[in-house]
Amino acid sequence: MATEESSKIEAESEQQQTSFSVIYTCLRCGTQVTQSELSRLPEIKCICGFRVFNKLRPPIVKTIKAV
Repeated sequence: MATEESSKIEAESEQQQTSFSVIYTCLRCGTQVTQSELSRLPEIKCICGFRVFNKLRPPIVKTIKAV
């Protein structure tokens, strides 16, 4: 029973990590790459050879009230 609960917790944590994965785009060609794909490569480089990436941000703007 304890192993079933631990496996459920592990599965939920894996789902949360995949849903919050960071996506980068190449500035030259616009190819979208996830953080996990970049970590697998020996060096951070796009398929076009460019080494500059831009982090995609969610379109939601957070507003914070002044104190």
